[in-house]
Amino acid sequence: MSLSSEAPIPPTTDPGRATRVQILATEHWSLLSHRSLTYTESLARVNIFLAILSGAVVALALVAQVDHFGRTFTVVAIPVLLVVFLTGLGTISRLVALNRDDYRWIVGMNRLRHAYLTMYPDLEPYFTTGFTDDLPGALKTLGIDATAGRHLGSIIRHLPNTLPGMLSTIVAAVAAAIAALLGQTVGLPFWAVAILALAAFLVTLGALTLRGRRSFRRSSPGLEPRFPTR
Repeated sequence: MSLSSEAPIPPTTDPGRATRVQILATEHWSLLSHRSLTYTESLARVNIFLAILSGAVVALALVAQVDHFGRTFTVVAIPVLLVVFLTGLGTISRLVALNRDDYRWIVGMNRLRHAYLTMYPDLEPYFTTGFTDDLPGALKTLGIDATAGRHLGSIIRHLPNTLPGMLSTIVAAVAAAIAALLGQTVGLPFWAVAILALAAFLVTLGALTLRGRRSFRRSSPGLEPRFPTR
């Protein structure tokens, strides 16, 4: 997209241009601060979940040493892993919400860059981030390949590297462990326990991934593209 065909607004002789740029820059720094707080909370949430997961694994290891994976271990492991599972679901839900917030801040900063370039079109070659407020522009700011026809595949490859994607895999593994323990409790053969655990893993991971995609596609007020890529 090029802004060379757009009429610079306001006119060059406008004495209030410096004031407008200052206001836009102040809003830009405010959005950067919001992004920083979003990242801080995301990492804090992940650390809390990993601490709970680590504590649960250590506790179960101690029980296993005493009971040698007997009935007592199963009775203790299932509720402990359920706590980890539910905590993981809550953490993922919050991370998805924080990612939506981060997307909002990115869109806001792209709009501000669009305003800068509208006033000073000659600065366009010096911008490496996006200046349109649609999905391709946001992906460019995030550093994700948004080439026409290929950005969907790039997003899919990028999802496992995100915090919600990583935690979804861990939570799905916890669900598989719970399913395996339940299968052993009711006396299923080994092959049936393995199939049950695999099914629990795939269903949980698929459900969390689908929920994340739906949440990302959910439109938020004020995020409709005003300056789309041309």
